[in-house]
Amino acid sequence: MFELKFDRKEIQYWSGRYPLAYDNRVENVISPKVRERGYFTKPELLALCRWKTPRSKPLIESNPKEFIKDVTHTALSTPHERLRIEVLTLLRGVSWPTASVLLHFGHSNPYPILDYRALWSLGVEKPQDSYDFDFWWDYTKFCRRLAAKTGLNMRELDRALWQYSKENQPRE
Repeated sequence: MFELKFDRKEIQYWSGRYPLAYDNRVENVISPKVRERGYFTKPELLALCRWKTPRSKPLIESNPKEFIKDVTHTALSTPHERLRIEVLTLLRGVSWPTASVLLHFGHSNPYPILDYRALWSLGVEKPQDSYDFDFWWDYTKFCRRLAAKTGLNMRELDRALWQYSKENQPRE
């Protein structure tokens, strides 16, 4: 189902072309706090959702802070993969791609970001209208294997997939 569009030896090259300043606050400030605490606060959720898709802000803001805490704590503490991703979609403004961002930056296990650019770099020409657990889990396992084969972490792989698409995907 997934096939890297470029040689895996080039992953580090493409990752290095990604603008690091773009996710400095998310990766170096928010992520460590969330991982230590075990849940997202409302300001952290807003920051990550703004990083992924600013259009979601009004919906994200409508979530009560205690609900955000409980939902994200469940996602970051359960051993059940399906519950981990799907519970996040209970939050208004959080769909599968945004839920994947929350796991990517909030969980200690490696999770890829579900993004049309990354998917394109893996041979998925058109993004799906909607996602489901089986697709997401296959994508997650593929990315984990690819990261392990190359000795890179999931953040480096995600940057490479995004950047390769940014520079090579034809515009519609």
